[in-house]
Order: sequence, then C-alpha cells, then structure tokens
Amino acid sequence: MRLKKHTTVKNDVQAILQTDGNSVIIIHVKAFNHISRRKFLVTAGAVVTTGNSTLESAQPKSTTFPTPELREASYYKTVENDIVQCELCPRGCTVTSGKRGDCGVRENRNGKYYTLVYGRPCALNNDPIEKKPFFHVFPGSRSYSIATAGCNFKCKFCQNWDISQAKPENIPTPFKTPQEIAKSAAEAGCKTIAYTYSEPIIYYEYMADCARAAKDLHIGNVMVSNGSINEKPLKNLIPLLTAVKIDFKAFSQQFYGTICNGKLQPVLDTLKRLAGSGIWFEMVMLVIPTLNDNMDEIKRMSAWVVKELGPNVPLHFTRFHPDYQLRNLPRTPQTTLQKARLLAMGQGCNFVYTGNMPGGEGENTYCPKCKEIVLNRYGHMTVSPELATGKCHKCDAVIPGVWATKKTP
Repeated sequence: MRLKKHTTVKNDVQAILQTDGNSVIIIHVKAFNHISRRKFLVTAGAVVTTGNSTLESAQPKSTTFPTPELREASYYKTVENDIVQCELCPRGCTVTSGKRGDCGVRENRNGKYYTLVYGRPCALNNDPIEKKPFFHVFPGSRSYSIATAGCNFKCKFCQNWDISQAKPENIPTPFKTPQEIAKSAAEAGCKTIAYTYSEPIIYYEYMADCARAAKDLHIGNVMVSNGSINEKPLKNLIPLLTAVKIDFKAFSQQFYGTICNGKLQPVLDTLKRLAGSGIWFEMVMLVIPTLNDNMDEIKRMSAWVVKELGPNVPLHFTRFHPDYQLRNLPRTPQTTLQKARLLAMGQGCNFVYTGNMPGGEGENTYCPKCKEIVLNRYGHMTVSPELATGKCHKCDAVIPGVWATKKTP
C-alpha cells in the first residue's frame, strides 16, 4: 500500500492509495486537525486491506483494545513474582507486569501473559498463491491471506511496516473467529489460508486455531514467516500446516543484527527442523543493493542450502524496491538477480527463481532432469498449471511439491 496523494480539507483527510495490485482506493478519514502520513497509513491500513472504502470516525490516537476475547498466550513461564518469560521465539523476552514483549502484541497482566491480537486480523485478502510466493504449492490457486499487527523483527526494508510495526490498539479491527476466517476462505474459493504480511509467529494462537478450523473444511494452511521460532512451538504447529515459506534475510549475522534486529542462527535452526519434519517449504531472499547482494555470500548460502536442506528446496531471489527506512537505496538491478540464480544453480539448487521482475526465465519451473519448462509463469500468474500429477510431462520425472491434493517428495 502506497500513499499517492494526501490532502486535508475541513478536517476531512482524503487520500488516494495504490495497492500492490496497482488498484487505486480513495479513503476519507474524519480527523482532528491534521493527521500525518504515517498515522494515516497505520489507521487506514486495516480498512484498505479488508476492502472497506470509508472509515467514518477513525482518529489519530490510540483506541481502547476490546478485552472480551482476550486470550492467554501459549509458551511462557513464570520467572518470579509477576515476571514472565516468553518461550515462543528465540528472543525469550523477560516481561514485568504491565509491559509487553518486543513483538508488541503479548502483554504481562499481573503474572499472566496474554496475546492482544487473537481474533483481530487487520488484513484480509484473496491472493494468488504465487504472490506469497509459493511456486510448488497448488499452482494457479487462490490463498485467503490474513495478518494481525506486530512482528518480532524490525526490518528496515519492511514493505508492510504500517502493520508489522504498529501497536494492535492503533489499528481498529473487527473481531473474527477462526471459524469465520475458514468460512470466508471457503466462500472465496480459496484452496489455502495464508498467514502472511506481518509475522504470523506473533499471532501463533490465532493462526493455530484458524488452521484447525480450515482443516475441518478441507482447506490447507501456509505460513509465510521469518523463521524465528523456538523448536517446541514449531513442532506443534507443523501438523496443522500444508507448507511454509521462510523469508531468509541474508547469510550474515551482521545483516540480521543491524538491518532486522534479529539473529541468523535461530533461522538456520528452523530451516533444518523444517527439512527434517517432511513438510514442504520454500525460501525467499529479498536482494538489497550493497547490503546482502555479495555474490560470494550468496554462493556460500546456496551451498549450505544444498548440503543442509537438500537440492530441491525452491530458492527465490526477489527484487528490492525502496521502502520504509531504506528509501535511499536503488532498486535491485535485474542482472544481480540473474547472477544470483545462476550461482545457486551452479551450487546444485534444482529450483531457483527470480521475483518482482515479470517476464524473465527465472519465473518458470524447469524439470531438473530434461530441462523442459513444466510450469510457465508471468508475474503472479501461472500460465500452465497442468502439473497436478507432480511429474514432468516430457520425461515423467518427479517434480517435488504440493500438487493437487498430495505432496510429492
């Protein structure tokens, strides 16, 4: 979501926003005096993503977060007195009463830890699954995509910063039960529900319940995550999921620390656990000029993927565009992604893709045996989704992924 025009006339803020799909939405917000661009986007973001066109009484201030559906958080322990320690993600936040963890959505109330975003999705979209991107999961299908406010990373390049870095009380959202989410997905004709946009790990309880409700309706579940999650909650979540996509930031702790306020090793551990679990997963790396585009580093990362995870893990290199706190950097040259793709293939990766540059050969899926195109894509559209059998139509070689109703190894 990008703000194209922003005006204030007689306390009525009118803004024209452009979505990722290039559709234009006009929003009117009643406000006291002037509302800043950032506050407008934080307030209006949920309205845009849920498809509403007008927010009649939103104001640029915190709202009272409703508590009837307040849920106790999973995975925490009492340290002493009213102090708790979160055990959901590797940050292991120690939180005193009245305070929140670093994610901003889990709060200690008199020694009990609560999630503040259960049932509070601030984004609801019907997306092509290729947009996630998943290239080996139900190609050509739709995925009902949801998110809540909050994240356990603070990536300076985040393209969804208006929700990932927002406090839940600053984004007015209607309460939706997991059953309502699953029903909406079914009515929209979606094959999966995607937990995406912000970081789904921080709304773990809601994601898990939505996934259970979806399975009851024979709908799959895919998680798009930064991978910073502890072993036990990941192990308990995997049986509810169809596939996982990991947003891999860089093969460098320096990058994770300075650009994302996170750690590399826990993500590597998550990737190895996914590989050992048997669940289908794919990796995506946003290639940012001067920060993580070193070809020697990309070569080492690709070799690590083949050695530790296997040659069939799809690896996506996507094009960066200036956003959030990295507006000073240019777009990634297309030649950089092409070089990264060739390097990864040279290290033995069988399925390497380039994203955010429609029309390139890096969008297609090739049979690793005969090199025939088995899936032809353009942008977020799969042109030839005939791979339902999971086999190459020319040489009959198995193409690993989740096709039709089953997964192939």
